[in-house]
Amino acid sequence: MLVRPATLADIPAIAAIYDEAVRTGTASFELDPPGTGEMTRRFDALLAGGYPYLAAVDDDGALLGYAYAGAFRPRIAYRFTVENSIYVAPSAQKRGVGRALLEALVAECEARGFRQMVAVIGDSANAGSIGLHRACGFRDIGILASTGLKFGRWLDTVLMQRDLGEGDRTPGA
Repeated sequence: MLVRPATLADIPAIAAIYDEAVRTGTASFELDPPGTGEMTRRFDALLAGGYPYLAAVDDDGALLGYAYAGAFRPRIAYRFTVENSIYVAPSAQKRGVGRALLEALVAECEARGFRQMVAVIGDSANAGSIGLHRACGFRDIGILASTGLKFGRWLDTVLMQRDLGEGDRTPGA
């Protein structure tokens, strides 16, 4: 497996992975999967904002998963804090893809000078994502109870956080 920067050529496979996640899972609170056009727009916006977008591929170049970081909140004081997103193809889950992506994303965000990473995890029953984040140094921050309605049930939002680089131990630039 290779983790590398995602490219526009990856967008159809990224859109397919996300489509499946939206239609069948609770990690995303979207109800209708966006198409490749919208996924391309989102990709371009993240890159234009100076955020990393990564892809994990197998030896044949097939996309196994993707991860990116984006602005946690739009106000300027949040400029050193990012929110992460990670999605892994169903056929590649439980093979270390998510961990490889998250570790690479953390390193890339640190290299870009970000100081905090927040995980906003859909569904408190999402044990895989919660466990992955804990294994990669995230701490539990809190749960926003019943903040999403999907598949006829109320879903919690789990908040987790980890320092990047110097974190809050030194002033930002």
